[in-house]
Amino acid sequence: MSLEANKAFAAVLTAGIAFMVAGFIGQQVVHPKRLEKTAIAIEGVPAAGGAPAQEAPAIADISPLLAAANVDNGKQIAGRLCSACHTFEEGQANKVGPNLYGVVGGPHAHRPDFNYSPAMAGLKDKPWGYEELNHFLAGPARYIRGTRMAFAGISNVQQRADVIAYLRTLSGNPQPLP
Repeated sequence: MSLEANKAFAAVLTAGIAFMVAGFIGQQVVHPKRLEKTAIAIEGVPAAGGAPAQEAPAIADISPLLAAANVDNGKQIAGRLCSACHTFEEGQANKVGPNLYGVVGGPHAHRPDFNYSPAMAGLKDKPWGYEELNHFLAGPARYIRGTRMAFAGISNVQQRADVIAYLRTLSGNPQPLP
């Protein structure tokens, strides 16, 4: 390495160490006090107790749309919105999220080899029915408080029906339609 490269490396290393030490000292010196109630209420943001500030909009029933749902469109939407975090084929490894093969009709925490959030793991005995998937895909954090799934949801009910119809096909024995 050249002398200039060594100087640059030393400068970056020194700055990094200085920031780490400053952060450590700051955490030891400053102890923030958490407010027991929110000082300023902001519309649409949960209150300190975790309850929503306003009631979530009603989710449309998915059952009537499933019979005419477009599986190919659902596969395309899932590929675009879900494939960054999930795999779909049987035997594929988990990614950030679990493999979704066999999810419809299976328990909420259906993959024993995936580390689910405590909120999701607490529902491991509850099966993923069509309406449960509908509500979850509309807004994961609204449906299961404490889920680790960082996804805003699919607002269009027909797109949700298409995705659920596609997920239904990911099984050796697909669940009957409602």
